[in-house]
Amino acid sequence: MTVGEFIDKYILQQEEGNPIGYLAQHQLFEQIPELRQDIHIPDYCCLGDKDEDEITINAWFGPTGTVSPLHQDPQHNFLTQVVGQKYIRLYSPEETPKLYPHPTHLLHNTSQVDVENPDLENYPEFELGHFQECILNPGEVLFIPVKYWHYVRSLNISFSVSFWWS
Repeated sequence: MTVGEFIDKYILQQEEGNPIGYLAQHQLFEQIPELRQDIHIPDYCCLGDKDEDEITINAWFGPTGTVSPLHQDPQHNFLTQVVGQKYIRLYSPEETPKLYPHPTHLLHNTSQVDVENPDLENYPEFELGHFQECILNPGEVLFIPVKYWHYVRSLNISFSVSFWWS
């Protein structure tokens, strides 16, 4: 599917009952190198241990209601909002036992809990977890430290760029 077909099907023609399309963690700037010229790596990424070439740049593009479930990443992240708004909830790594990570190795960095509709019968400690929340607006950048748990939901059509670095 081309980017144009994705936009037509999931952004411009979004209708109730249709599946939600989410271009998530996509290396769009490798697919369309001309777009890379519009992206500037935040200076803070260069304070890490690796070269600029080792910074991973991802695109996140989708309609209202796209969700990245509660998870943690193995690198620092600057999440940059370009278009639209996102609701973000952050939990410290200290809250991990209350977030019920999946027991399997493949999903060990992802919570079993639906953040906005938690099953407190099966996950009773979840409601005891302390968190910070915000709305990320266009032009804003949120620093998500390594291993911090985060949940993200787009509030409208949204385009974000993330910079992962060590």
